[in-house]
Amino acid sequence: MGEAPAAVGDRPARRDGRARAPLPAPGSTHGAHRNPSAPAPPDTPDRPPREGDRAPGPARVAGSGGPPMPPGAGGGVEESDVLRDRLHAAWLGRAAGCLLGKPVEKLPLTAIRTLARATGNWPLSTWFTARGVPPELLAAHPWNRRSAATSLAENIDGMPEDDDLNYPLLNLLLLQRHGCGFTTADVARLWLDELPAGRTFTAERVAYRNLLDGIEPPLTAVHRNPFREWIGAQIRADVHGWTHPGDPAAAAEQAYRDATLTHTANGVYGAMFVAATLATAATGTADVHRSLAEGLAVIPPRSRLAQAVRRGIGLARDISDFDTVVDRLHTELGGYHWVHAVPNAALLAAALTHADGDFSRSICAAVSGGWDTDSNGATAGSVAGLLTGHPDRLPERWTSPLKNRLATSVPSFDGIGFDTLAELTHLEAVRP
Repeated sequence: MGEAPAAVGDRPARRDGRARAPLPAPGSTHGAHRNPSAPAPPDTPDRPPREGDRAPGPARVAGSGGPPMPPGAGGGVEESDVLRDRLHAAWLGRAAGCLLGKPVEKLPLTAIRTLARATGNWPLSTWFTARGVPPELLAAHPWNRRSAATSLAENIDGMPEDDDLNYPLLNLLLLQRHGCGFTTADVARLWLDELPAGRTFTAERVAYRNLLDGIEPPLTAVHRNPFREWIGAQIRADVHGWTHPGDPAAAAEQAYRDATLTHTANGVYGAMFVAATLATAATGTADVHRSLAEGLAVIPPRSRLAQAVRRGIGLARDISDFDTVVDRLHTELGGYHWVHAVPNAALLAAALTHADGDFSRSICAAVSGGWDTDSNGATAGSVAGLLTGHPDRLPERWTSPLKNRLATSVPSFDGIGFDTLAELTHLEAVRP
């Protein structure tokens, strides 16, 4: 994202064995994290979920006879190492997919295709470059001005700062400080302590401003916030999924508590969908299609986001040419803003389905489809990275330029390596 204008069932048991309160239906505003005295927010474009919309109870890994066991709890050092490798690949995949999409963020689909074709890079298969692009094309379709200096092939030197990586860092801090029982208020306090206001955009910037004005969650998501169904909460969902392998319901519930600081309805559903998809992919036993199905299972099936995701998956299964899939999605969903959660979730699901688990095809398809290119590339890379199972299985052309170095303005993380981030994330995934 980064460059857009600002303006039921029973819940799964806690890892510490204590009981949890019932889970509110997706999109609702009641629960332990809400200020009981606060009025309910106004209606959103989506109706509140009805009884028949509620997601099924906690999903389990196929063949298990009970709630998911924390990784490492019964599998010893070897199983723990396998999860750490998956998480390392997920971090690298997220970074590579984000970086691929950065120079063409905000460009229309025709411009992305024209620039890539000018260098023989279509269908998209590697980094964008300005080398060999005729000057008149560069003048007609300028790269993203903030990203070109660090994200074109000739300029990449480590992973530059991006909000698609800042938020996973913040959520890692969140779990380190509060564990998986954090509240939405905990997220708010962490942001005020650790997130520079200038690194927030759209719904996150509005919520940040609302916090400074003394407005408490969940009203932070609705007070003068026209961006509350955009993609911001979805790009914050990765750590929630990564740290709940085999438990998509718990991952979605955790993403819900994070998302409701800034988003409502489809904005929240996007975060839940991604978290559950990643939690399933993190098991190492599910393919991309099952992972997406588990992601869909935690959100209201009649929501616009669920309908769009199903449409993206269906088109990708039925049509062999991905450009045609993208054209159909742009025709059907082009009325949404390019940062809205609905069209981007549809494109993400289509790209992952069409690539069938292949890492390069996943990130290239997600970016080549336009709209929020860096965010879609990042999430596609996260899912596909997990599915590879190991960082060495990612093509070197994507990982080598990252130089195991991430730039960020989130305190204490600047210059950190992805191997270290994998270790820190793993500690949270196996925390009792």
